[in-house]
Amino acid sequence: MTTVAVLCDPPQAGAVLTGLTGTASPLSEEGAVTLYTALLRDSCRAVERSGGELLVNYRERTDNAEATVRSLVEPALDALDDVRFERQVGSVFSSRAGNTATHLLKREQQDSVAITTPEAALLSRSQIDAAAMKLRQSAVVLGPASRGRVYYAGFHDPIDFEAAFDSPAIETLTDRASTTGRDVDFIEQSSLLETQDDLSGVVAQLRARRQADRLVPPHTMAAIDELGLGDTGSLADR
Repeated sequence: MTTVAVLCDPPQAGAVLTGLTGTASPLSEEGAVTLYTALLRDSCRAVERSGGELLVNYRERTDNAEATVRSLVEPALDALDDVRFERQVGSVFSSRAGNTATHLLKREQQDSVAITTPEAALLSRSQIDAAAMKLRQSAVVLGPASRGRVYYAGFHDPIDFEAAFDSPAIETLTDRASTTGRDVDFIEQSSLLETQDDLSGVVAQLRARRQADRLVPPHTMAAIDELGLGDTGSLADR
């Protein structure tokens, strides 16, 4: 079983999805909190419904960070008691992700570990399970996103994580693994929601999927509707 760590922040205005807000964006800082909360819920829901074990790995920005995150994800999950909540350790994303993966693989002797974030807007149970299957054969399995990013990174063995998620993460992670003799494999490309350009693409994909009666992340879709992000013209300039 793969332990899937969802690295997240307790949603606060001005602290989450900052690349989606600004003067040219239809999304306010308060709207970003609403959308991030929905993304967090759907990410955790996808992991819970997969064959993986969910670890919610939160940044401790406030004294009640764990309680805040617990209360936010609870409505999306069937069994909160089966979910692990642990705080992140590290100053930048690469170190936080690396500390989490290394601790689970080395200290807890987990067979495999994956790193993802709420910004993996279309993360699905099938993607998580496909990565777990590939991790039986390869030491590292990556989920590519546009512009050289990754939305999912699975590890059977630790690598050198220093700056490993720096752009272009897909190449950096592959290089770190392959130069030490570790096999690398990939799952299907998907979307990350980090910039205003990402926003228009994700909204279009989700609206199209709903129109075609395909599965969509329910909380994220509801937030898009609530925030009016699919309204005609709201993303016309993105």
